[in-house]
Amino acid sequence: MTTKVIYPGTFDPITYGHIDIVERALRLFDKVIIGIAQNAAKKPLFTLEERIALVEKVFANNNKVQICSFSGLLIDLAREKNVMVILRGLRAISDFEYELQLANLNRSMEPKIDTIFLTPAEQYAYISANMIREISALNGDVSKFVPPIVLKALKNKIS
Repeated sequence: MTTKVIYPGTFDPITYGHIDIVERALRLFDKVIIGIAQNAAKKPLFTLEERIALVEKVFANNNKVQICSFSGLLIDLAREKNVMVILRGLRAISDFEYELQLANLNRSMEPKIDTIFLTPAEQYAYISANMIREISALNGDVSKFVPPIVLKALKNKIS
């Protein structure tokens, strides 16, 4: 039996923090499905197609990572993919209250699906995609927070 987990997010853009969470999850699960949310309400910098392409390039050499997009409820995607575990990353205690609410809400909609939380390595604990976009928009150096392919995409998008 293959164990799999779904890791949802906007990934606008994907950062080393996200990558670290995926790598940690692969120690626990046979497959990680990265569910990239359309989430137009967040007004992403990158289009859904661009975010998918970046994540695919980052994990191109890892056949244990699958990438898909979704626009509806995460719980519906989990059912569609036959996944019983949702993965969420926690950077700080401030993330916990919101993430706990989501986990409880998802459990109330589908009691068979659980949520687990992983924390990134310390050097990535303060990284957020929002901060990366803001620093990039102000011509700051984000090279230590994102892979080179993402850095190039940020520079092209912002200039």
